[in-house]
Amino acid sequence: MELNLTNKVVMIAAASKGMGYAIARQCAREGAQVSMASRSKKQIEAAAERIRKETSSHVTPFVFDAADGDSIERWTADTLKTYGRINGLLVNAGGPPTGLFDQFDDKDWQAAFDLTLMSAVRMMRSVIPSMKQQGGGSILTITSSSVKEPIDVLILSNVMRSGVTSLVKSLSQQLAKDKIRVNNIIPGFIDTQRLSAIDAQAASQFGITLEQRREQVASTIPWKRYGKPEEFAKAATFLLSEAASYITGVSLSVDGGRMKTVW
Repeated sequence: MELNLTNKVVMIAAASKGMGYAIARQCAREGAQVSMASRSKKQIEAAAERIRKETSSHVTPFVFDAADGDSIERWTADTLKTYGRINGLLVNAGGPPTGLFDQFDDKDWQAAFDLTLMSAVRMMRSVIPSMKQQGGGSILTITSSSVKEPIDVLILSNVMRSGVTSLVKSLSQQLAKDKIRVNNIIPGFIDTQRLSAIDAQAASQFGITLEQRREQVASTIPWKRYGKPEEFAKAATFLLSEAASYITGVSLSVDGGRMKTVW
């Protein structure tokens, strides 16, 4: 199947590691020109260099803070200056801290709001004018299974990511006339550093080892294993590409069949 990503410009947020990095790498493999950003200059430059060497695609690293609106605007402006257009955007940011409701105060809620919900608002707002001008584009957000099945220790993420899902659905309706597609992608248990940290916290809470915790989780997945970042990245790259030209407003789960929700 031809994805038609060759020479398309795709912005990938929080791309120095984890799922963001895997998606940037996969897009570059498909011939896209990649603008990838994260908070750490050292990490994003190293990540970009690895992808360039592997794929020979044009990859440019940028430094940004997903919780800072001005930083997002600079990243978008620098991408347009470098490439002249934006065909795709992956909305991504590190998740809020884990914890239960009574562990967080107003500052924690405000920080989660800025990091998760407002980062999505600001990233989308920054690229939509360019996409409208060029006649279309694709926006994809990485959300969480918690938007369908809330996770006890992720109360901040549960609430904020549900807001992002509603934003995506709303914009998919409003931007269809401009040929801009807007979708969510929901990771299940994808084997990343963040998931390892969540597993470690759960293992400590239950008084078991990390390996025992991972075995417990894997047993709840029909495929009996965690997903690989590259498996998730392939699904995300498809949604960003023209191969998904009639798909908008959806939330695609990449979870090995774990979620039982039917909607």
